[in-house]
Order: sequence, then structure tokens, then C-alpha cells
Amino acid sequence: MRFFGLWLSIVASFTVLASALSDEPRRIVAIGDLHGDYINAVKSLNFANITDLDGHWIGGDAILVQTGDIVDRGMDTIELYRMMQELEIEAKAQGGQVIVLLGNHEIMNLIGDWRYVLRPEIRKFGSKQDRINAFKPDGSIGSYLVGLNTTAKVGSTVFVHGGLHPKYAKHGIDWINAETHAAMPEFIETNGQSGDPHDIFGGDGPTWYRAYAVEDEAKVCPLLEEALKMLEADRMVVGHSVQRDGRIRTRCNGKIVLIDIGIGFIYGGNLGSLEIVGDKLSAIYRKGPELLFAPQTPDLEAELAHEEL
Repeated sequence: MRFFGLWLSIVASFTVLASALSDEPRRIVAIGDLHGDYINAVKSLNFANITDLDGHWIGGDAILVQTGDIVDRGMDTIELYRMMQELEIEAKAQGGQVIVLLGNHEIMNLIGDWRYVLRPEIRKFGSKQDRINAFKPDGSIGSYLVGLNTTAKVGSTVFVHGGLHPKYAKHGIDWINAETHAAMPEFIETNGQSGDPHDIFGGDGPTWYRAYAVEDEAKVCPLLEEALKMLEADRMVVGHSVQRDGRIRTRCNGKIVLIDIGIGFIYGGNLGSLEIVGDKLSAIYRKGPELLFAPQTPDLEAELAHEEL
């Protein structure tokens, strides 16, 4: 429990205003599950004018959100976490911001669940024990992960790895993150056997919940509406549920955005990210941006006709 105080001291309100000093909305770019693929991650960020091809920040005052699952199923764990930490520093120097969130695979590695770790990836750490040490709360990667939050709200958009069911959303962003960090020490120490009284790391928790992505819209859209109302948000952006054709999708009239497109080579190496500017959402692919959702513009002729009546 010696890291309990440290973790709680890290937790702060994670609501970011998506506006700069000017009246123009700040550009937000979100990227989903990377699963150990540094090359495809950098390519995707480069399309979005967030990094150069060496993985260094060129995004100016943009906000980058990565929704978790950087680790597992690939080889480049060390390189990706190092890049994210460096980007946080580089972005800040240009007036930008990088927000990295916890995914279920981060939690799995913290508690010693290596079901999706590739054997050659272990050797990149030096030895099995070296990898174990790296993911300890005071290790080179673990010390970074225990400081990450589960969810963030940027402007009117909530970001989370899996999804926020109303039973969590009703408590708010700050409570969810605080409970995540409060549960971590014992949860890690017991390899996931205890220490999670609110089931934050369970199947319906923020890092595992899939219903908004996979269940019938007639069933889940009302739940999503309820959660968004509680969070005072317009939409939710999630990873976790792979879109096998490599296309970013929206559901529930644009109120849920699915951005896990399988960037990792194990899923086909599909490249892309999400861009949000105000209420305009675009998918950014190799060939360029594609509009996903835009606010409806008033029909002036219809309004005038109505007034004439």
C-alpha cells in the first residue's frame, strides 16, 4: 500500500476546455488501441499532423487523446510508452496536450495477466523478471501507468477505453478516476483478486464495457443518452471493440464513436484517427479526412416559409 498516497495525489479534475485563447475551437485528435505497433501508431499520428515520422510532436496546440491498450499483442511496448511520455512534454512546449488513458490491457499487465504478451516482446525487456519489474508500480512502465486516468472529458466529448454505463456516469468523471486510483494498490498487490469494491475493473467497468459498440441500438442508445446527460456531454469516444474493416464508426446518431480500427499488425495494421473540431467529426485515413458527423445547419428557406405562414 505504500504507493496509495502517491496515486491519490495524482488524481485531479480531468475536464479539459477545448478552446484556445481565440474563438476558434481547439483541434482534438483521438487514436484507439495501438497494441504494440510503434510504426503504425506513428504513421497514423503523422497523417493527422500530430507527429512527424520520427514520432515527435508537430501538432501545435492540438489535444491528443489515446484511449488505452497500448500494450499486448505486439512487440513495441517499450517504444510506445516512451513516445507517449515524450509527446506529453513536447506538446506542452507548443501549447498542446497529450492525454493517455488506461485500457483493460494496461490493467491486465499491472496485475500480472500476460495472456496476450508475445514471447519475443518479453525478450526486448531483457528477461521475464525484467518485464515483471518494469510493470511494478515503481517500475519504468508501471510508475507511468499508475498515474493515468480511466476517463477524460475534453470540451463536450467524453473519452474512455470501453464505455461508461450510467451506473458509473452518475458519479462523474472525477469520482471514476479517483475510485480507479483508490482501488489500484490492493488490486495490483493481489493480482486482481480483491480491492475493487465498485467493480471499476470488472466487465461493466469503464475499461471493459462493450455494449454501446456491439449491442442493438434500440437497447443501448437510451442508456448512452442517460450517461451523457449525467456527464453533461454530447458524445462518447471509445476504443476496445475492434472495427475489423479499419473504419471509424458512429452509432446512436453520432453520440458514440468507435475508434479501435485495428492499428496493430495483428489486426491488419489499419491506419487512422479521429479528429474533432467543434461539433465536426472526421476520420483521418491515409487518403485524407472523411466527414463522420457534422451539426445540422438551419434550413433558411424552410424557416422563412414557416414565418410566412
